[in-house]
This record gives sequence, C-alpha cells and structure tokens, in this order.
Amino acid sequence: MREICLDTETTGLDPRDGHKIIEIACVELVNKVKTGNHFHAYINPRREVGAEAFKIHGISNEFLADKPIFAHIADKFLDFIADAKLVIHNAAFDMKFINFELGLIGRGPIYSDNVVDSLILARKMFPGAQNSLDALCKRFGVDLSKRIKHGALLDSELLADVYIELMGGSQVNLGLEITKNNIDSLQNEKEKKIIKSRNFELSEKEIEEHKDFVKKNIKNNIWQF
Repeated sequence: MREICLDTETTGLDPRDGHKIIEIACVELVNKVKTGNHFHAYINPRREVGAEAFKIHGISNEFLADKPIFAHIADKFLDFIADAKLVIHNAAFDMKFINFELGLIGRGPIYSDNVVDSLILARKMFPGAQNSLDALCKRFGVDLSKRIKHGALLDSELLADVYIELMGGSQVNLGLEITKNNIDSLQNEKEKKIIKSRNFELSEKEIEEHKDFVKKNIKNNIWQF
C-alpha cells in the first residue's frame, strides 16, 4: 500500500486572509516503509511572509523571490500523490491551504476520505497527552537534532517515522517479506545440516599399523580384526 506523509509551510494561518503555501513536501511510504522517494518544492506566494510565520520556519521573502508559483508545481505535486493515501499531522490546517490553492487554478479538491490525520490517531492512542509532532518524536525516540526550525521536508520525514510507530512500529514488516538473501541464508543453513557420507579407503599398511597399536596399548580390547 502506498502512502504519502505530507507537510506544508505557509505565510500565515488562513488562506481566506490571503495567506499562501510557501513550501510543500511529500515522503513516500510503501507498506509502512520509507522508500526514499519524495517531492519537495518552495513556492513564491506573491505576498509577504508574516512575521509570526517567519519565526516558525525562517523562510524569508528574499529566499522565495525566484521560486515558482503554485500553479507551476501543481502537476508534479498531483502526479506524485496520485493513488496514494495522504498522512498529515493536523490535516485540517494543511488541507485547507492545499484545496484553496487547487481551487485558485481550477483544480478539484482532495477529499478528506483520502487523508489520514496522524494527530487524531495520536490522541486516540495517548489521550490527554501532548501529541505535537515534537512530543511524538520524543515519545518514540525519533531523532529531532536537525529540527531547529520547522521545514516541510524534514517534518514530513519525521512524520513518516512517527506514523510508522503509531501504526505498530517497524515490527509490522517482520516475517512478511522473504528476500533473496533470506532464501540464500536458509539454504546455507540447510546445507550445513545435511552432510553427505564419505568413505575413506585405508591402505593395508595403515590397517596393520592400527592392529599393532591396539595390541600394544589397549588391554582387553573389544575390536575384532
């Protein structure tokens, strides 16, 4: 099963106030395993980044000045997420921006039945606890050392690790996949246990020397020749 962990950064809190997406990232999972495939884009919002938003992600107006607008990355984004379930932490926030941007360019919305909200999953698993992405990373032992500020690509990677843990951890795949290495290993073990019988031919001299050794060194021997 193919799933996409997704995150965005924006100029502010609400697209209805004119705020826009400035970064979007997606990390691919197949059967709850990260494949290494991802989509990532910075986007020129054609407006100023809010001061409070800048404090969170540190993405400046100057940095975004030469980046493409959303309409220019939309096709690649939609192609990447096609036929996959989206996994988003606090999905309502990101989806209102994504669907707003899609609407502006005449594209249909992404419906909620194709989205898994990892925040809702976490609240069910840990009711009453802190369930921010930071808190979940700490709970599951996911490395946060690179997260100085929010960033869509890094946060999508962290979300993928957290989501895998929320769904049962890396052990969900143990024993379900037999690779060529597994098969070779099993075959080697089998061959170690099955040792072909070997016949050793003794010369007449070796037989006579053995008889002589037994007579001289072993009293009351039970071997017959």
